[in-house]
Amino acid sequence: MTDLPPNNALPTPAETTPEGEAEAKPEVGVGPWEGEWPVGEHWDADLLRDGDRRNVVDQYRYWKHEAIVADLDSKRHDFHIAIENWQHDLNIGTVVRTANAFLAKEVHIIGRRRWNRRGAMVTDRYQHVRHHPTVEDFVQWAEEEGLAVIGIDIFPDSVPLETYDLPKNCVLVFGQEGPGLTPEVHDAAVATLSIEQFGSTRSMNAASAAAIAMHAWVRRHVFQQPVS
Repeated sequence: MTDLPPNNALPTPAETTPEGEAEAKPEVGVGPWEGEWPVGEHWDADLLRDGDRRNVVDQYRYWKHEAIVADLDSKRHDFHIAIENWQHDLNIGTVVRTANAFLAKEVHIIGRRRWNRRGAMVTDRYQHVRHHPTVEDFVQWAEEEGLAVIGIDIFPDSVPLETYDLPKNCVLVFGQEGPGLTPEVHDAAVATLSIEQFGSTRSMNAASAAAIAMHAWVRRHVFQQPVS
C-alpha cells in the first residue's frame, strides 16, 4: 500500500495567547494527498483531493467509509456489548466508542431506541448498533445466536471479573447509570460479574466498567492470558 504523507497533524494559523505569544494549534488529520494518487477501489477521491480530517487510524486515511467498515467486519471479535437504556443513559455514546476501539462484533441498545451519540465521537458510523425494545427480545436473540449473556454489576451472587474465565462467544451487558442491571437481565444472565474496587465508592461509571470488561475479554481471547 502506498505510504501516507508525513502530515498527520498540520499547523493552523497562529493564535495569540493571553501572554501575547503566538501559539500554533495542531489540526487533526491529513491534508490533500501529495504526489500521484494511489490506485484502488477503497480510496476516496474527495478525501484524496481535500484531505482527511476524520477520527480514524492512519491505516484508514483517505479510505471510503464503506471500505473501512468492510475491513473492520472482516476481523471483528466474537464478543458483543449490550447496555440498557430506559432513562436515556448518557454513557451509551462512550460505550459505543470503546466498543469500536476494541472491535466488538455489535453493540445492542435495550429499551429506548434513541440515545445520545455525542460521546461516540462519530465511531457509531463504523460500529454496528442493534436495538432491542425489550429484555425478552434481547434474550431471545442471544439464545438464537448461541451467545452467553454475562451481566456486569454488583449483586450478592456476583463473582469477580478478574478470576472469571469469560467465554469467547458472549454478550457483556451493562445497566444504566444509577439503577444498574434490571432484575430481568440479572435472571437471564448465566453469570453476573463484579469489578474489584478499593476506594470509598460502591460503584463506578457504567462506561468505565464497560471498558474494563471489554479489555478483560481482549486479554483472555486475543492475548491468551489465562485467569487465575
